[in-house]
Amino acid sequence: MKKMMRTAAIAAVMAAGALALAGCGKEAEGPYAGQTLHIYNWGEYTGENQIADFEALTGARVIMDNFESNEQMYIKVANGDAFDILVPSDYMIERLIQEDLIQKLDQSKLNCLDLLTEGVKGLPYDPNNEYSVPYFWGTVGIVYDKTKVSEEDLEQEGFNIFLDEKYKGDIYLYDSERDSFMMALKALGYSMNTKDEAELNEAYEWLVQCVETMEPEIVTDEIIDNMAQGRKALGLIYSGDAAYVMSENEDMGFFMPESGTNLWSDAMVIPKNAENPDLAHEFINYVSSYEGALDNSVTVGYTSPNQEVMDELSSEGGDYYGINAYIPRTGNEKDEVFVYDEATRKIISELWSKVKVAASNA
Repeated sequence: MKKMMRTAAIAAVMAAGALALAGCGKEAEGPYAGQTLHIYNWGEYTGENQIADFEALTGARVIMDNFESNEQMYIKVANGDAFDILVPSDYMIERLIQEDLIQKLDQSKLNCLDLLTEGVKGLPYDPNNEYSVPYFWGTVGIVYDKTKVSEEDLEQEGFNIFLDEKYKGDIYLYDSERDSFMMALKALGYSMNTKDEAELNEAYEWLVQCVETMEPEIVTDEIIDNMAQGRKALGLIYSGDAAYVMSENEDMGFFMPESGTNLWSDAMVIPKNAENPDLAHEFINYVSSYEGALDNSVTVGYTSPNQEVMDELSSEGGDYYGINAYIPRTGNEKDEVFVYDEATRKIISELWSKVKVAASNA
């Protein structure tokens, strides 16, 4: 979905720039006039009107920098770069808490928690929602061409369908070490948070078998447009991207194996060295409100944690009515949230590098 909105996002930035130029010489008005909010967020992950509307509401100026990975974000924060808002993923929030790099939220300054769906509350990385408020959430599953792949195969094989040679040369793997190992571990019946090196090595062998026998194409965001155009039979994908693919091509479906998958959240946090925490709380409230959350979800396509917005967009007449990828699965005890463990992260990183070497030599 992020790819689809690139043109709109660029247009929004240009429009905001034009408004800023037009407003030169005019003093900003609002309770935070003259103040600046520094945000560090994923690229193409912001509602079309989010920044302009928040600036108009508060009188503040917003400066947004973008990162491409949690690890890129972490390096800057660990090195002391100052931001008022970060939007990291679940396991990285756990690491930031452990390393005392983010502060507890002032609950007296938040009016948004009651607006959130229960599925994003009390998750393992922040069980009491003391440090974070969800920004988007979703799952990882299989996007598939219904004219090529039977639901029976998916139900019988789950993630092991990526080893089924009837689909040889017709699959995408996602270039994410965490989610690739999640897929392999779940296919083998293990927890995606295992620390057992024997299980991790078994998952490595599973992935090597996949790349050596199935001739997969290992991709990142290009899977979105490619599957929307039906270029492969199936691939591993984030639910928000699958929602866009399905909205573009009625032949596409989304499946989550009963063996479990990754339930992920990206959430807003405030660093310890934030220069404007009061304004940061205001931004969290705005993004979580109906207006801010609707703009975010319609623009980007990922699932809103705001219950009213999620219900509206998935109901009849909504942008994602009839698209199962938009509503994350809850209630499957085998679905998990990633937890942070540095030793396991290093092992998986090294093994994934070997998988990619095996793929290039296949």
